Amino acid sequence: MSTPALKIYNTLTRRKEDFRPIDPANVRMYVCGPTVYDYAHIGNARPLIVFDVLFRLLRHLYGAEHVTYVRNITDVDDKINARAFERGISIRELTEETNKIFQADVKALGCLEPTVQPRATEHIAQMIAIIERLIASGHAYAADGHVLFDVPSMPSYGRLSRRSLDEMLAGARVDVAPYKRGDMDFVLWKPSKENEPGWDSPWGRGRPGWHIECSAMSWAHLGETFDIHGGGIDLVFPHHENEIAQSCCAFGQDVMANYWMHNGFLQVEGEKMSKSLGNFVTIHELLHTEKFGGHPWTGPVLRLAMLMTHYRHPIDWTVPRLRESRALLSKWGKLIGVGVKEHFTFEDEWWWVAGPSVFIQERLADDLDSPGAVASLSSAFDAAFSSNSPDTIRRLASDLHFLGLMDADSLAVWSPIEGGPNDLSPDTIGLVNQLLMSRNAARASKNWAESDRIRDELAAMGIALKDNKDGTTTWEVKR
Repeated sequence: MSTPALKIYNTLTRRKEDFRPIDPANVRMYVCGPTVYDYAHIGNARPLIVFDVLFRLLRHLYGAEHVTYVRNITDVDDKINARAFERGISIRELTEETNKIFQADVKALGCLEPTVQPRATEHIAQMIAIIERLIASGHAYAADGHVLFDVPSMPSYGRLSRRSLDEMLAGARVDVAPYKRGDMDFVLWKPSKENEPGWDSPWGRGRPGWHIECSAMSWAHLGETFDIHGGGIDLVFPHHENEIAQSCCAFGQDVMANYWMHNGFLQVEGEKMSKSLGNFVTIHELLHTEKFGGHPWTGPVLRLAMLMTHYRHPIDWTVPRLRESRALLSKWGKLIGVGVKEHFTFEDEWWWVAGPSVFIQERLADDLDSPGAVASLSSAFDAAFSSNSPDTIRRLASDLHFLGLMDADSLAVWSPIEGGPNDLSPDTIGLVNQLLMSRNAARASKNWAESDRIRDELAAMGIALKDNKDGTTTWEVKR
């Protein structure tokens, strides 16, 4: 059966299009990453998971060595300056600490490492070079220690967001300043005070504006034009609109990226997430605290909960959604655990990393139809459950692995004990295995105190653990 052609909804054209890379031997994708001043919230997890799935699909279609995925780290920003001052630590200390937590959280969500994770502070020279190009071509001007992009100099400005001038003025949160020629002009470079980070430039000691960072990092690692640019729908204007303006005008190109992909908004329990409403929750809190739902959740549960809604649609983040996700993983994982015991061993990785089934490929090739892929997983489970054949079990496990929902560590959790898990409800089984995966992670990082704490928590639930010589952990219900 032939590989299905990839179709992508392009925000730039407002239609679904066949994906045709500029160079099939060098497929390039850029996604806006975190500003590392605080823990990433659950809304930030959505693009991380969405574009990780796309990265996996592109690697499968074109070969892992032919795909470059860049996700930047913004480590110079006014929010970073303010938070570091508030905590009384250096900006570098804050960004290193926050980025370390971010990387651990993203790994727990099952995301592959991007090909490159460039830091803004390591690309100041490229930012200055782009700004100099823009000034030389008449698209930017220096004034009072600032450099600003001259929006009227680009007739096609606004083609991505398709907003009226009034809407763009409102969305840009325009700063009134005497040195600006026009209300829409935005900052490329600004002066730094003594207590603020700064770099020498032709316009004095200063630091970059927000938008220029991504233009510089994508140029440095992907070139003047590339295939896909992704991010949340909230970045369409002004951030992505301004990226296009800077890059196209600096390099004399008609486009910055051929395909623009944006994931939809996320709300929590039916309301917009905000600290004032008390429903603001971070990825780290979901993974490690009882804040949302009374207990921590595993990365695979969070990931599947995201994939149950199409990436372009709004998503309502609720406890019932997470419970449904956990119950599905519990059901699927238990069947695979039984199948492994009967047909394979945990050491035989070849049987479950064979790549995605054609059913998963077809769904994902249709603009990342992840709900369709989840439905395909349910069909695969039904087939495996009814036949209990090695091939059907392998298909389910391989598809789960391809979607980032199962790896060797999480698979080992499902090794069954006779007369044990069968006596418990699916929800309880899911919670037990969730705690086991958290314990596996604690043991891997040599956090023995946390490992012991989870063992005690399970013991209080009537669950006895057995750590096996092969590195797996099995469990049974204490009689």
